[in-house]
Amino acid sequence: MQKIAIYGKGGIGKSTMTSNLSAAFAYLGKKVIQIGCDPKADSTINLLGGKPLVSVMGYMRENDRPPERLDEISRVGFGGVLCIETGGPTPGLGCAGRGIIATFNILEEMDLFRSFQPDIVLYDVLGDVVCGGFAAPIREGYAEDVLIVTSGEKMSLYAANNIATAVENFADRGYAKVKGILFNRRNIPQEELKVKEFAQSHGLSIIADIPRSDAINEYEEKGQTVIEGNPSLNISKRFLELAESLSQSYLHT
Repeated sequence: MQKIAIYGKGGIGKSTMTSNLSAAFAYLGKKVIQIGCDPKADSTINLLGGKPLVSVMGYMRENDRPPERLDEISRVGFGGVLCIETGGPTPGLGCAGRGIIATFNILEEMDLFRSFQPDIVLYDVLGDVVCGGFAAPIREGYAEDVLIVTSGEKMSLYAANNIATAVENFADRGYAKVKGILFNRRNIPQEELKVKEFAQSHGLSIIADIPRSDAINEYEEKGQTVIEGNPSLNISKRFLELAESLSQSYLHT
């Protein structure tokens, strides 16, 4: 089982990257779980036809109890991807990171991985702050590898640097490691140079270069990934190539 946490600044496109990568893995015949670890609980919406999923924290608020069955907090989306959202507390109350920790504990009690037996687990994690629950996929053994989504924009690179540094700080404990950078282009001046300099400063590789694409927005309006919308598009092929590359690298580790 390959477990990957995808981190990035809010708004940088990490959920788009994650859901398209999940769809690409599924298209290649892999059994996939995607767990959205963001209080907005919108990570999986484009795998589910544009329909939001009730988050674990939302379920607990509505029912005043923890979920007892997996089907109460999950839904199967495109390609058989099992979708789960941690959600967060009522806005203004409580710590968002605790929603991640609470969800992970519930999923462990449900013995999710043994019962579903996925090939790939993707965690979509907000990376503006890498503390508390948001660091759980790195430090608690849930993920083996981290992918950092960034553009060449200043604040995106600032968040990416914090994420890379946080992972480096856990390096001597045998936790997750950064596998590489997902370069999500915004077409700003000298963007490629800035991202390459950042990657080199941390000894990392840019493992995917995702161009701006109107097709992504077009299919998101329909509640779809580009893989579902049209797998033959060039942008779809970028995600399929990334999924294939990650699968191959896992087999050779």
